[in-house]
Amino acid sequence: MNGEVAAVIFDVGQVLYHWEPRLLYERLIDDDRALDAFLRDVVTMDWHVQHDMGRPFAQTSAELIARHPEHESLIRLWGERFIDSVQPAVSGMPELVRDLYQRGVPLYALTNFSAEFWVPFHAREATLFAHFRDILVSGAEKLVKPDPAIYRLALDRFGLRPEETLFIDDREENIAAAQALGIRGHLFRDAPTLRRDLAALGLLDAIPVP
Repeated sequence: MNGEVAAVIFDVGQVLYHWEPRLLYERLIDDDRALDAFLRDVVTMDWHVQHDMGRPFAQTSAELIARHPEHESLIRLWGERFIDSVQPAVSGMPELVRDLYQRGVPLYALTNFSAEFWVPFHAREATLFAHFRDILVSGAEKLVKPDPAIYRLALDRFGLRPEETLFIDDREENIAAAQALGIRGHLFRDAPTLRRDLAALGLLDAIPVP
């Protein structure tokens, strides 16, 4: 293993798995404009981030239903079937994780994710997550990326030195926050690009040139 990087921390959503809330509702709301409006004005990202920060869905949904009682059943669906919006795995990533694991690279994950939604999702994807030594979930800690505190907590809990750690995330602000603490960063775009960068670090074999 390359001496400069001793461990890799992965984000989950949009790195290991696609996340698309539209999947929850597109078969229930036939009109595209109505669907767009529901996702934009009711189950918004500002509302959902509360779950990543540790607020229980029972509380956030009750508040949202009070504001939009006509959508009660659809709002409740967010909690009942949230894991249906997290799929499938990003192309090439299960194989990349497996290859790193087989090379003996210590793997960890740091994800903004509701603690209560995480439990069934983790169980569903247990085969992939078995390759990880530990996973830090924002909702359980009540800290979210890019708060520097969550990176410090991850390094401490995982027992890692920042300069020997590579963090992979799809959001620039999350990478910047990690780099500010001395953690190496890779802004994720796709598995082939990541694989090339990992090979350059000596963590994976180089891809043969055709």
